[in-house]
Amino acid sequence: MANFAERIRTLRSEQNITQDALGKIVGVKRYSVYGYEKGNNFPEVPVLIALADYFGVSIDYLLGRTDNPEVNR
Repeated sequence: MANFAERIRTLRSEQNITQDALGKIVGVKRYSVYGYEKGNNFPEVPVLIALADYFGVSIDYLLGRTDNPEVNR
């Protein structure tokens, strides 16, 4: 299974959106998104939720706990 950094990088690339734009959407700076994608840092819970909501995937998917991106509500 992919890790968090790989998932964020892949999802952002698939949406064709810049690190700066994603940062603005979820309320962090571009260098934070860069750090997430490099595996150097990890978002706080509110940002993790915002990322999952923006990409329409589950937090478990982002964290690499499952390969199923669907949100179970």
